[in-house]
Parts: sequence; structure tokens; C-alpha cells
Amino acid sequence: MKRVMTIGGSDSSSGAGIQADIKTFSALGVYGTSVLTAITAQNSYGVQAKQEVPVELVETQIESIMNDEGFAVDYAKTGMLYSAAMIEVVAKELKRHKIPFVLDPVLKAGSGGILLEDNALSTLIELLLPICVVITPNVPEACFISGLEIRDKEDAKESAQKIHKMGASAVIIKGGHLEHEIAAGKATDLIYDGAFEEISSAYIKNRSFKKKALPKKHHTLYTAEKEKRVHGAGCSFSAALTAELAKGKNLRDAALSAKKFVHDAISGGEDLSDLIVVNQVYRLWKDADRYRVLENVKEAVRMLKSTKNFGKLIPEVGTNIGMAMEAAESEHDVAAVDGRIVLTKEGTHAGQVDFGVSGHVARLILAMMKQDQAKRSAANVKYSSKIIEACKKAGFLISSFEREKEPAGEKTMDWGVREAVRNLFLALPREKAGLLPDVIFDHGAVGREPMVRIFGNTAVEVAEKVKRIVENLE
Repeated sequence: MKRVMTIGGSDSSSGAGIQADIKTFSALGVYGTSVLTAITAQNSYGVQAKQEVPVELVETQIESIMNDEGFAVDYAKTGMLYSAAMIEVVAKELKRHKIPFVLDPVLKAGSGGILLEDNALSTLIELLLPICVVITPNVPEACFISGLEIRDKEDAKESAQKIHKMGASAVIIKGGHLEHEIAAGKATDLIYDGAFEEISSAYIKNRSFKKKALPKKHHTLYTAEKEKRVHGAGCSFSAALTAELAKGKNLRDAALSAKKFVHDAISGGEDLSDLIVVNQVYRLWKDADRYRVLENVKEAVRMLKSTKNFGKLIPEVGTNIGMAMEAAESEHDVAAVDGRIVLTKEGTHAGQVDFGVSGHVARLILAMMKQDQAKRSAANVKYSSKIIEACKKAGFLISSFEREKEPAGEKTMDWGVREAVRNLFLALPREKAGLLPDVIFDHGAVGREPMVRIFGNTAVEVAEKVKRIVENLE
């Protein structure tokens, strides 16, 4: 495993600084060490206080790491250095130990607050700029370093060229601050190392939802009302870039990977009043959730196939069972059976379980998740009055909708689930108001087979409900 070092300040909110770097390193599979240069007291409102660590202690921290073969690093990155004296010590140590590093010229916190003294910028330019592998300023930082105003892409190119001439081997000016980018909902990073290259990504935007109606973990960078600040994106980008360079990627591939990493971290970030705090482990959580969902559906399919007389519940179109990932947005976030579960001469047959293979069950689940995010699974079975009676015996809450009443232009599952939920609400006594149906059925329509749908939090839970229906049917 590659070893990397972050040299920077502590962020008490854990969104940026040393904390963000360590989380990024762990998420990307490198071993992270840390050298603390300053302690800050900050939150979503800004930086309330900061205290620099004695430069002698910073020097000793670097020496401790580099003098131990078990920890000696392959790559480093710098963040908050604050003073000229600190920069001098860090530059001396990096040069002495010949450590390749990414220079993140932290001037200001994402939540607000100055993190570099005015007289320290010239020292950073003089001592760190010429020995770094790459410098990663955002647009305001690039303006300070180059002394040029950046209003558009051409200005950014001119600034990058000037910083390159000042001694930097390579420059990445991070996007997202220019007016045309904000209007287009894009962030374009500009790379220059003698030749230009652009890396773009769309911001996470969704103006169709009011904030309170947004699914959990789904966020916007720009709302219809105001622009949101992002806390920790810069640190996370430079840390991700460091990790990828340490693993041997070239600059452009490393920058592309870092860009994607930060995009995911923002999309899964914590949404505060006017600030998004990036979540560096969001992709790991999402991958873990994807695996859990896939395995849960596979187990549910095994349970259904082993349930005696389950075949009696399979309709002509076949049965499918699916489960959505947390905060699912499309059928690609829902795992189901490819080709459904069907009854053959040899018995019950099920296709492979995968994501994005069943539009019908996915739409059904997504419609129910609009009512309750926890209801992430559903299955369809045959309709008959006996099956509905078995559902009642099993103690399930049952509701229905009439396809003949479906308004023009509505999507059947969206409208049907909504209508069934409304009908149950009207039918239940006040003390049970708000409960959602376990079962929703309809009597079909011309060309539409009547159907029963069973809902639950997981696919295994739905399979257990189906088993109870079969038992009560007998």
C-alpha cells in the first residue's frame, strides 16, 4: 500500500483540512499520515478561531514520519500553512527528503475565514511553487497568485500560464467559480503543464424538488433561491489527486479520478442551511449499499423458489421482486430479476439478479419510496379474491386503485400507488392515519392483467410476506 502525507490544519467540523484528507486517503486505498500545522475552530458559519502549531513541532512531526521506514511516504500534499515561517520549515523538509507533493494553496476556508497570512503568499510562491509536482488553486486563489483577474476561460488559461512560468511544473485551476459555469451548472478544471486540457463535470442540480422533499442524501449545489457554498471540496480534490499520483497514475488520469471522487463526495454530502459539507466516503457507502441490495434480492429469490406452492401466485406475465438502493432515483438503482420469475414445466425459473433490468418493479418501488423512503422493496403476484383473503388473514394492510379512473398523462404506478395510499388513509381510523399499505391490488383493465403487489423495507421481508400469503391460502 502506498503511503502519503498531508501537511495542513485541523478542521473541527471534519469537512475539510486534515480530517478530510485522511478520509480521502482511506477511501482511495492509500495509507495516510498527518502533520498538523494549525488548529481551527470552525463550523458552517465560518472560522471562529485558529492557532498555529509551533514550527519546531511541525518539523519534528515530518522527521518522525520520514525517519521510520514503516511510515516514510511516497507522496505528500500541503494544505493550510498560514505563516511564512511555517512555509519555510515545510519547504525545507519536503526538499530535504525529496518528497514529491501536491501544493494546495489554501487561502480561505470554504465556510469563510482567512487561512493564510497576507505576508506568507510571497513565501509560498518563492519556496513551494518551484518544487511542487502540481499546484491546485481555485479561481480566487489563482487570481491572488498570478495577480490577474479571471472572468472567463481565456483569463484562466492566461493565469495558468503565468503560474507555470513562476515555477510550477503543472497547474490545475479548479472550476466552479466563474459565472458562465454557475449558469451552465458545470465545473471545468483547467490543467496546464505546457499544454492545456479541460476536465468538466456537471454539478448535482435538481430544481424540480423543494428542499424538504429531496430524498435523503440527495443534494443540490445550486437551488432556485441561492447558490450553496461547498465545504471540503478543495482539500478532498488535492488529497484525491495525491493518492492517485502516489498509486502511479499520470497527472491527467489522476486529475480525472480526483474530479469524479469529489463529484461523488459532493452529491452525497451533508446539506446544511447554505452549505454542503462533502462526504468523502459516500462512494464506499453507495458501493456497500449496492452489494447489500443485490445479495438481499438474491436471497429473496431463493426463498421464493423454495416456498412450497409459490407457483400458484405467479401471474401470466411472471413475478418479479426488486429492491432499491438508498435514495434511489431511477430504475438503474433498483435490483430485480432479469426476465422475471416464471413457471415452467420443470418448475419455478428465475433469471439473474441485476440492477436496471426491470422497469416495472422499479417504477413500483420508486413510487412507494416517494411515500416512505424506507419502503425499498416490492413484488407482484397473481390477483384472485382468495389471495386477497389470504392477505387479510396474514394481517396485512390492504388497499387498491381502479385503473379505469387513471387520469390521462399519469404514469400508472405513480398514480396507482398514490391513489391506493390515499384510499387507505381515508379508510383507516384517525389513530392509524399515516400507515402505508403492505398490499396494493387492482382488478386490471382492457389488455391489463389484474395484479397484487406486496411491499416491504427489504426484498427478504417481501419474500417472507409472500410466504405467509401462500400459507394462509392453503
